[in-house]
Amino acid sequence: MYCPTYQRCLILLALVITAPLPTPAQDAPTSVVIHWQRITRVSKTTPTLQVVVNPPLRRGTPIHDNAFRALRELQADYVRYVPWLPYPKLGVAELDPPKDGKTSWDFSLIDPMTIDFLEATKGHSVVLNFSTVPQWMFKTEAPVPYPADPNQVTWNYEQGRELRDGTFKEVADYYARLLAWYTQGGFTDEFGKRHESGHHYSIPCWEVLNEPDIEHQMPPELYTAIYDSVVAAMRKVEPKTKFVAAALAFPSGNPHFFEYLLDHKNHQPAIPLDFISYHFYAVPTSDQTDEVQQYTFFAQADGFLNIVRYIESIRQRLSPETGTMINEIGAISADDLAQGQPGHVTRPIPNSYWNLTGAMYAYIFAELSRMGVDVAGESQLVGYPTQFPSVSMVDWETGKPNARYWVLKLLHDNFAPGDRLVEVESNNAYVHVMGVVTRNGKRRVLLINKRNRQIELSIPGAANGQEEFVDVTTGFQQPSSANLSSDKITLRGFAVAAVTFP
Repeated sequence: MYCPTYQRCLILLALVITAPLPTPAQDAPTSVVIHWQRITRVSKTTPTLQVVVNPPLRRGTPIHDNAFRALRELQADYVRYVPWLPYPKLGVAELDPPKDGKTSWDFSLIDPMTIDFLEATKGHSVVLNFSTVPQWMFKTEAPVPYPADPNQVTWNYEQGRELRDGTFKEVADYYARLLAWYTQGGFTDEFGKRHESGHHYSIPCWEVLNEPDIEHQMPPELYTAIYDSVVAAMRKVEPKTKFVAAALAFPSGNPHFFEYLLDHKNHQPAIPLDFISYHFYAVPTSDQTDEVQQYTFFAQADGFLNIVRYIESIRQRLSPETGTMINEIGAISADDLAQGQPGHVTRPIPNSYWNLTGAMYAYIFAELSRMGVDVAGESQLVGYPTQFPSVSMVDWETGKPNARYWVLKLLHDNFAPGDRLVEVESNNAYVHVMGVVTRNGKRRVLLINKRNRQIELSIPGAANGQEEFVDVTTGFQQPSSANLSSDKITLRGFAVAAVTFP
């Protein structure tokens, strides 16, 4: 998620791809032909989400139970959990440096949310990313304070670009102790004192830092050195854990980062590169109406997909055994970029926005499936005023899932790694179609309406099939379903539909 300072956000987000002006026209009849025997790829893409730590997810809040219930019922794999920089007390376990034989290790505020997350995802793979390095480990002119109130947001906690320990042992040991806390029942601190947690969870994946191109503005050489040291220390604690590297905010801005990171000669011996990761958010300008945003978001999505193709070519050339996780996919409203300004009041978000961004995520998921990317992670379970409300997948007052959640649920329940993607012909640029033969032999089609208007389709063989869909008529409700009496299918505004053939 963007970013320590709003000024930097505004500068960077001004670089996003511009969209064409809308040109309303009557859609021609849409014909879709599925060539079920022409297999193009076996999918390995997992649809999932990220959970970012913030105060509404704390126990006792009005949304806690509903939000974690939604997470549990999704049953997703590779869910990303990120205690992030705006709330140091909720994400940094050692806020003050060791001194005079004493340490400041404290999990009392961190454990409740983390345990609730691990219990809600039990039986499924997760990716943990305690993304914020204790600030005292960085060189600064003066100590950096943090709010006494754990619920108070701050965007100035992360400062400095150079670690005070040039050997990286200090930061590596910090992360090794974090992993031991949750997998080994506790750890021994810097002065030899044992801290008992009683936790023995399985942590299949750990992502090392978050958006280093923004947070501390690390060059790839520094990040790679930190990654190697952290991974080496954590593997001694849990040898089976896999690791995720990079987590870049702006993957198009620094191709050298991937060239350097993915070149094994730049790493210590035996350091694995299990996965790389990076992010995408569509961002409109402040003068764009709701009507215009549908053009902007899908145009920016297409630009991002070209970036994915470029990065994939680097990965396949230098480290083909490394997987790819695109684990923050979403949209950020122009209003959210002003959330740190004094007196800012969050503007109401129309329900159709959740459908638009849900359809955009479904489109990116479909294209990532076609490219062979491993993970497509929607961002994020809970956002709320002062913390990017436009990225939320649930209502931040009730915890009730919105259309973005239900789109993910539809994708998760109908499309999975192991599906065989097939060749498709369609004459409508505003409807995206992905055909698959599922692992258990069912013929299924994903349909995505990129526009907030009704579009009619004809798909030979769909009659007597079953349609499950999310669109502007379903709102905050779970996907609707219908039996198809003919080959004709109606897609309402921003529809995401799964059609299972008879």
